Amino acid sequence: MPRIFVEKLTIGADSIDLNGHVNNQEYVRWMQDVATAHSSAQGWNMARYLAAGVTWVIRSHFIEYLRPAFQGDALLVATWVAGMGAQSSPRRYRFVRARDGKTLVEAETRWVFCDVQSGRPRDIPPEVAGAFPLVTDAAEIQAAINAARGL
Repeated sequence: MPRIFVEKLTIGADSIDLNGHVNNQEYVRWMQDVATAHSSAQGWNMARYLAAGVTWVIRSHFIEYLRPAFQGDALLVATWVAGMGAQSSPRRYRFVRARDGKTLVEAETRWVFCDVQSGRPRDIPPEVAGAFPLVTDAAEIQAAINAARGL
């Protein structure tokens, strides 16, 4: 079960905007996709959440675009859980160009744990919180990205 989850993706033509680089909306989609994949890898897939009558919803996103990405670029998308509150959790992301290791985007999403029926926030139970070890060490994050690059 990976503390830092890294997926590789190759940018297709459908992700490119009128400016010739990746559309901002794509990053949000990829953030949600990689967060869901990480949760599944930690033993909490959507079916398990729904069976428990709970889900995560997004309260906010912060995205900092450092460099553009273009069609054909291979990206590594890394995500990790940076904190765990009573009812919410910040999850961080780093988008790295695979060929040179340059960071293109850094981001954070505030996820809120909610009851499926009421849609209201609820406390994160220990079995959910325990599935997501907190990562705050920059060297550990970089090591995981380097390993995904084959370094």
